[in-house]
Amino acid sequence: MQTDPASLDPEERMNKFYAIMSAACGVLSLCVGLIPIAGTVFGIAGIVLGILGRRSENKKAAIAGIILSIIGILTTVIFSVLVYMDTFS
Repeated sequence: MQTDPASLDPEERMNKFYAIMSAACGVLSLCVGLIPIAGTVFGIAGIVLGILGRRSENKKAAIAGIILSIIGILTTVIFSVLVYMDTFS
């Protein structure tokens, strides 16, 4: 049974929003991982929003966002190291 979003208290609505935005930032950090600054910014934002969103009903979305954000940051770091090694070796 779906709950009406208007009937939720404001804190629960914000927590659901944080969880969904965490997942979105995690996906974006994977997509823009080839741009070092952008991948890192989206990854850190996804982790922070995921931590805030874990208090909601959408814990799975928040945890998925945290995991995707960590993978996005790792992708960004690995790609940056490979570019640096290729450029200066």
